[in-house]
Amino acid sequence: MSVLSKILNSKNEFSSKVEVLEVDAYKKAVNNNDVQLVDVRTPREFKGGHIARALNIDYFNSWAFKEGFEKLDKSKPVYLYCRSGNRSLKAANKLVKMGFEKVYDLKGGILKWK
Repeated sequence: MSVLSKILNSKNEFSSKVEVLEVDAYKKAVNNNDVQLVDVRTPREFKGGHIARALNIDYFNSWAFKEGFEKLDKSKPVYLYCRSGNRSLKAANKLVKMGFEKVYDLKGGILKWK
């Protein structure tokens, strides 16, 4: 298998496990109290306002990131968001590598939520 096909295959694996949702679909999904909802912004950003019932696991703190997500159920979907959608998409790909089955990302982040 060539390096290029390995890269393309890994991208396909990510895209099937990571889904970016529009605000309306995301709101409907996280309205369920049983979802694993995670804000991957810094604690300071989180304190400035967040979606109700969200956990805060800072993407930039690699130790806390790993520790925080190790406590979650990898077989259940995880809903991520950040400020604009950039960090949460990177976090989503990390979670797939960690073994999470299904990850949803809020398109446009909390900026679009408000």
